[in-house]
Amino acid sequence: MFKHKINDLTELRLLEVRHTKLLFELTNQSRNYLREWLPWVDSTKTIEDTKHFIEGIMKQFCNNNGFQAGIWYKGELAGVIGLHGINWANKSTSIGYWLGETYQGKGLMTNSCKAVIDYCFTELNLNRIEIRVATENLKSLAIPEKLGFQREGRLRCVEWLYDKYVDHYVYGLTKEDYNRINQHMD
Repeated sequence: MFKHKINDLTELRLLEVRHTKLLFELTNQSRNYLREWLPWVDSTKTIEDTKHFIEGIMKQFCNNNGFQAGIWYKGELAGVIGLHGINWANKSTSIGYWLGETYQGKGLMTNSCKAVIDYCFTELNLNRIEIRVATENLKSLAIPEKLGFQREGRLRCVEWLYDKYVDHYVYGLTKEDYNRINQHMD
């Protein structure tokens, strides 16, 4: 099992098939909440759907194309964070994330994103990370803004969300930005 401790209460663990039931239950418990901003919720109807997702992300990891990790809080699965793939030629990636409804407001996602960003720049030696967020998703928008990402643009009608297209903001963070931010923290 691969894991990264964030603090005494929180850690990231690579998702494995044995986490299928827990991940499906978390998705199911937060289904209405997650559905507001995540287009995959309605297609996750059964435990088998979640198992197929986990099998796919295990292949992603084995192919050195990023990872998806469970966010564990006080020993419970609280959400997911990961990379949407890695462009090795350009040393870039994008981060996606979500939390179950009952785990909101605890700083879990900010801390998890920070850990993934640190890993991407220090261990993977990437040069750029993007986060794309629906323009009206205020909770998710706060994450890249807190972490020093720059809002670089707006993609119009980029994602079909059940009954309408939504716009996304694109946020970017370069290794140079990251080093400058961390230098000021020392």
